[in-house]
Amino acid sequence: MAERSTAAVDVADNSGDDPLSAQAGKATNDGAAETEDTAKKSAPDTGSDGQGTEPTIATPELHSGHKLARRYRLEECVTRLDGFSSWRAVDEKLRRAVGVHLLPADHPRARSVLAAARSSALLGDPRFVQVLDAVEENDLVYVVHEWIPDATELTALLAMGPMEPHDAYQLVDQLSQAMAAAHREGLAHLKLTPGAVLRSSTGQYRIRGLAVNAALRGITAERPQRTDTEAIGALLYAALTQRWPYESDAYGLSGLPKGVGLVAPDQVRAGVHRGLSELAMRALVNDGATASRQEPPCTTPDELAKAVASMPRIRPPEPSFTASPDYQQTTYQQGSYGRPAHHGGSAAPQQVPVPPAPLESRTGRVLKWGVAALLIAALGLGSWQIADKLIDKDKGSGSTQTNPGEGGDDKVKAPDKPLEIQDASEFVPNGSGGIQEADAPNAVDGKPDTAWITPRYDGAANFGNLPFRRQGSGIIVDLGKVQDVAGIEVVMYRSGQKVEVLAAGEDASDPTSLEDFSERLTALETAGKDVKATLDKPTSTRYVLVRVTELAPDSSPSSFRGGISEITLLGR
Repeated sequence: MAERSTAAVDVADNSGDDPLSAQAGKATNDGAAETEDTAKKSAPDTGSDGQGTEPTIATPELHSGHKLARRYRLEECVTRLDGFSSWRAVDEKLRRAVGVHLLPADHPRARSVLAAARSSALLGDPRFVQVLDAVEENDLVYVVHEWIPDATELTALLAMGPMEPHDAYQLVDQLSQAMAAAHREGLAHLKLTPGAVLRSSTGQYRIRGLAVNAALRGITAERPQRTDTEAIGALLYAALTQRWPYESDAYGLSGLPKGVGLVAPDQVRAGVHRGLSELAMRALVNDGATASRQEPPCTTPDELAKAVASMPRIRPPEPSFTASPDYQQTTYQQGSYGRPAHHGGSAAPQQVPVPPAPLESRTGRVLKWGVAALLIAALGLGSWQIADKLIDKDKGSGSTQTNPGEGGDDKVKAPDKPLEIQDASEFVPNGSGGIQEADAPNAVDGKPDTAWITPRYDGAANFGNLPFRRQGSGIIVDLGKVQDVAGIEVVMYRSGQKVEVLAAGEDASDPTSLEDFSERLTALETAGKDVKATLDKPTSTRYVLVRVTELAPDSSPSSFRGGISEITLLGR
């Protein structure tokens, strides 16, 4: 299960009546927290004295290193707001990163948060960031959820510019289908903002905070399906125009000009896909928009999903290929024997003189005879060496191979037996979160057609240049006990990956960091389909790491993927 996200939790104020019109403030260091300054409070109306009926709740005072249920170790506080806090944590039992929401057990919204988290966990839809645990313990209520490893928040994608039509189509298609499935189970989001949507490295959109984010803030809605549909329409509008479809700026996007009203996306920016522009207006028609044609508004995610399905499918853009550089002529062709210079616009071209034969001079003849003599000498020397080797082979044809120390040549004996592998796990450096931990045993199951395969990373071969992937990834092989490793055979998922093989010391116990693997068995280099090595001297170890630092190109020059199909360790 994936564990790390570019943003841990979507946190904001307690507003709920009009979540789409609120402004977005600054985010925390990992892009997690969003503060909405202009949203209305959902607490009961106050009297003339201006004081609310809901008292201020103190956020639990916890610190990094605190452990919940003897399992979840808090690492970094993402935000503290309105009596609850959100953390990046580590699940020490499964060795993966997770996110945690914390609030006091006597918080007025503690019961509703627990109920929302447990309902969301029962959905089990992979299009949503999964709730892993919801517990009340020691006067605390905490909700544990996935920490997606290689995902990008929609806020960051929108900051890069308007989306291509195919990408915007995928966004509205996946979000509408996911929310339609949630509403069929009686679950609403009510806080579906750019910070609540993540795109994985494979292009899959995932929604976080289903029901939980609204419960944390006390958000309710009389028409939850309409609220979520309008939210999806606002996200599609922003994807097409890089503008927020309201007058106020929000989520790093500029709002529409004041007094203009909600105009169609294809009137805001040139080149917007007409069908997607109309779809955004149909989803936002409930908030004052007017569709450019007479289609009925989409008031539920299911209606929006059906409207998307009825559109002609938008295909991805054709991949662009870099033109090959022009042929560079040699100096000889560009010199006086090449194209002659013209000194007049209509002057006739000069006749190109024919160069003399290069080896017809006296010096050329001497050079030819000298080269011929060297070739004859080289052929004679080579023939003599071949004959000498054949004679030595005939002399020793009746003898058996000698072992080192018995008078024969001291040669390295090839390993002859595979060592039994007890277990295989994914290399997760510094608790950064795994990639495909459940598939790690595929690399040692003796079946080359099964493999541990990474997701697709865009932009850079070194795992997308993600800060927490600087040490790469790979597979740790456990032999069960210390054994002498004399050879390595690794079948890679595809050629072009940068790989090295390392071994831990004899006294190592459950090594997890790169520093634990102190002995290098192979050099770090770009590998082909196989990595094979025979060691001059066997290495005594229990744990061997096949480490991948750079991935191979995938479907385009800017996307990368890798993996390991099979690992075999050999002994003598």
